[in-house]
Amino acid sequence: MVLREDDSGVTVHPRQFPTNRGGLCQKGWTAAELLDHPERLTTPLVRDPATGELHAASWDDALDRVVAGIRAVQDDAGRDAVAVFGGGGLTNEKAYALGKFARIGLRTRHIDYNGRFCMSSAAAAGMRAFGIDRGLPFPLADLGRADTLLLVGANPAETMPPLVRWLTEQRRNGGRLIVVDPRVTATARQADLHLQPLPGTDLAVANGLLHIALTEGWVDRAYVAERTAGFEAVRRSVAAWWPARAEQLSGVPVADLEATARALGTGGRVVILTARGAEQHAKGVDTVTAYVNLALALGLPGRAGSGYGCLTGQGNGQGGREHGQKADQLPGYRRIDDPAAREHVAGVWGVPADELPGPGVPAYQLLDSLGTPDGPRALLVFGSNPVVSAPRAARIERRLRDLDLLVVADLLLSETAALADVVLPTAQWAEEDGTMTNLEGRVLRRRALRPPPPGVRTDLAIISDLAARLAATEAPATESAAGPADSTAAARFPADPAAVFAELRRASAGGAADYAGISWARIDAADGVYWPCPAEDGPDTPRLFADRFATPDGRARFHPVDHRPAAEEVCATYPLHFTTGRVLAQYQSGTQTRRVAALRRAAPEAFVELHPDLAARLGIDDGDPVRVTSRRGEFRAPARLSAGIRPDTVFAPFHYAGPGRANSVTNDAVDPISGMPEFKICAVRVEKA
Repeated sequence: MVLREDDSGVTVHPRQFPTNRGGLCQKGWTAAELLDHPERLTTPLVRDPATGELHAASWDDALDRVVAGIRAVQDDAGRDAVAVFGGGGLTNEKAYALGKFARIGLRTRHIDYNGRFCMSSAAAAGMRAFGIDRGLPFPLADLGRADTLLLVGANPAETMPPLVRWLTEQRRNGGRLIVVDPRVTATARQADLHLQPLPGTDLAVANGLLHIALTEGWVDRAYVAERTAGFEAVRRSVAAWWPARAEQLSGVPVADLEATARALGTGGRVVILTARGAEQHAKGVDTVTAYVNLALALGLPGRAGSGYGCLTGQGNGQGGREHGQKADQLPGYRRIDDPAAREHVAGVWGVPADELPGPGVPAYQLLDSLGTPDGPRALLVFGSNPVVSAPRAARIERRLRDLDLLVVADLLLSETAALADVVLPTAQWAEEDGTMTNLEGRVLRRRALRPPPPGVRTDLAIISDLAARLAATEAPATESAAGPADSTAAARFPADPAAVFAELRRASAGGAADYAGISWARIDAADGVYWPCPAEDGPDTPRLFADRFATPDGRARFHPVDHRPAAEEVCATYPLHFTTGRVLAQYQSGTQTRRVAALRRAAPEAFVELHPDLAARLGIDDGDPVRVTSRRGEFRAPARLSAGIRPDTVFAPFHYAGPGRANSVTNDAVDPISGMPEFKICAVRVEKA
């Protein structure tokens, strides 16, 4: 988009960019409304211990309160008693600075971010199969040229509307679109074939498809022999997944499984994409791995116009996980437990490698430990609203209330900020420079249209100020690690995003996500630059895997995976499957979109979608208030009847707070590899409220 400001305010205009070709969704068109929103925070808020109320404070008073709280907690309980929680919407510069601040400003191992709830399962599956995690290892335009496109657990018509242009182009070019989703979504209605499995059975569907491909001779044996390893174990494992068994578990008819396998196996240019519907499970990594196995067996990755990819879910869903917000990572997508990675990054940061903390814990484990005897007692939150977005949200809300110190940096008083001891008002996207990385691995520029309002600071400025104050109050015995004086600390944590990006380039050099050759000038000249890009005068990488994969021997890895039930199955008390998702007019936890008038009119409140046959059995009419209850809690919302959902399943969007908070009931079981919670399925009962 392009922003313009005049006497009437800021207006949004489309831009002919390669990925969206001038297309914007309603959220994009209305985004400028928040810049001057009456509820926008323009002064720090500090909670009065006597009254318990938040009141306006100066920046000095607010930052002094934060630093004093951090010092008190760490002096009493150690460095790891303070934690940091970031967000997938932060720019690359802010994500990098936040990870650095946690590890050498606070010297805590406890940092993670809400992207753990987004793409972590696909990331882990990509790393173990390909040796690298990039949402799309090919340009987005390939989707428009695909002969067969398989979308698994993806509803871009509502979650990523500009992408639908490529689906329309694909259909116009004679391509076949197949959608796997338990609901007849806006995307599924455009499909040539819609597979409607029971939630939590996508892995069984994938193994059934690979079984058919093997039986019919559609496996690319030459590709498998030349470019992969481990196929024999997968071949043996899927031998047990004959189509009738896959149908019995998933509910997808054998004829549809066979038609899908035929389209994939004989389709020419074939793309397989997964998204949150397949990934937000306690077996999400294995489910994505099953679709990667299918793609590898068909010889798709690295072949022109074909491949496997994952759709991102947040504004900087790709870049946000590359430079240090994740508990186990350092910049450049390096592992924090890799001695060579620690030496390199510590050298850029100017600290001894042995002073870098080790790995922390994934997001839900971190949030669930807050305020407990062995968990952090203070938390700093940037760009996230876990009171609404975390699974088992009422429990996480209690954990946040148990903290000695909660600090939230946000532009509005989110549900999480409303619980904070200190709230720091931050700049919006139109008020700061920086970079974002899209799902193709294309690094993009974001330019400031205007400065922040008086009294508002950028996240980078807040981090810089906190680092300087912490260094100034550092005890002499440990002064060397944090910086000998506040001026040195400020230099280590610049507020200028251009300076931060320059350091990010050095820190990422040689890593999987290598930005060393990417400059702002180069981005401006080329509509973005694809990583890895090691040299400023060398090429970038729009396509991965053409010659080799990012593994030691250059071969992709098959991994045998088997279906297992959801962490929580239905029973007589909780007889229905519950799943969550997004709607067109709202976004994530809704902190911003629920305050935009047009979006609020389009989707004003939560709802519970259920099949008319189920509603009739329960005595529920369309619009009736209903209560959805699980073993963890309940929420209430009006019923919305739809023949497009399975009769054994109910759905609700997760954007809403208060009584309509869907994540009050979702399951906090997590994937053992990625730490992804099982948002997409749990057992519930539904009754008229």
